[in-house]
Amino acid sequence: MTGLLSDLVVVDLTRALAGPHAGMMLGDLGARVIKVETPGAGDDSRTWGPPFVGPDDDPVSTYFLSCNRNKESVTADLKSEEGRAFLTRLVARADVLMENFRTGVLDRLGFSVDRLHEINPRLVVLSITGFGHDGPEGGRAGYDQIAQGEAGLMSITGPSPDEPTRVGVPIADLLAGMYGAFGLLAALHERHTTGRGRVVRTSLLAAVVGVHAFQGTRWTVAHEVPRASGNHHPAIAPYGLFHTGDGPIQIACGTDGQWRALATLLGVDDPRFATNRERVAHHPDLVAAMERALAADGAAAWLARLAEVGIPAGKVRTLDEVYGWEQTLSQGLLVDVAHPTAGPMQLPGPALRFDDNAYAGGRDQHLPPPRLGEHDAAVRAWLDALDAADAGTDRDVPGGTPPVV
Repeated sequence: MTGLLSDLVVVDLTRALAGPHAGMMLGDLGARVIKVETPGAGDDSRTWGPPFVGPDDDPVSTYFLSCNRNKESVTADLKSEEGRAFLTRLVARADVLMENFRTGVLDRLGFSVDRLHEINPRLVVLSITGFGHDGPEGGRAGYDQIAQGEAGLMSITGPSPDEPTRVGVPIADLLAGMYGAFGLLAALHERHTTGRGRVVRTSLLAAVVGVHAFQGTRWTVAHEVPRASGNHHPAIAPYGLFHTGDGPIQIACGTDGQWRALATLLGVDDPRFATNRERVAHHPDLVAAMERALAADGAAAWLARLAEVGIPAGKVRTLDEVYGWEQTLSQGLLVDVAHPTAGPMQLPGPALRFDDNAYAGGRDQHLPPPRLGEHDAAVRAWLDALDAADAGTDRDVPGGTPPVV
């Protein structure tokens, strides 16, 4: 494989979503990601569904497909001597180890941080937990929806303060994976200078608090407790969803100049709405006035008029519309892979592009999420070849990191 990270080997002990998403981000950039799974069961998300695709006797979870492309799968029972010996061999050859066990589990398996760095001093370790690796609740299990509530996100999401609502994707998991990948790259950069790896830690709690943005400073600085405000921005107006004669559109005015153009277009120029502060203060009246004007025509007509006068606006698309949209396709946000049992399929693609290629990180192709244990033989053969080279035997040894099989 080619790619910006094609010289890296990642041992991925994670399951569910936060860790697997981080591993997939590294794999998208060309890293060799070896996913270690429990024999006979594998990653929990292999059973999460419906929907499933593929043959009835070997169904594939679309949830698992969403976060495990560009990886290899090997199986090992880490509670057995054989499994621990295999992991030791992998760690010795790896640049990164990722885990999202509950605090203390890896230590009990015999792979404390000290032991990992004894095996491989250059190893960078990513540890993702639910609520942090220490502190009074550091041992709690982490699940996305629990974290969304505990970290305050649900209190500022939804139609009203009385109806706290989760985000429609496992955003705490996804953000923890993104922060984890970001931290790993920083530690790998540092390793060029120090020659030693370190531990990177994040959690679902930390990831959500890390994106509180202006809602966080509303409390920490202004001592105002934010509450859910539905589909309208709490500090900018008009900025939200508005109903037209045949459906909703979204309008975002970030400046007074944009507002004046919009007010003229809709015929809602009113002294009460002269500044953003006044528009926020009179928000219910502002929405009512705008929607009375918007009811005179349909969404498509209004979007065309708004574009003509330079007002940011947009549709509310369903996911089938998003994946059929020419703009989505133009950005390389769908990738084609051939799954060994489910056949050809399209997956949501990486969010990064680089200037010299159409694929994230320089990959010349993307690989389907692996079947459980699909690469058991190939990875063990690779380790055997490296061991043979170290022992000075005459066995042929692949140059560098071998391609994924």
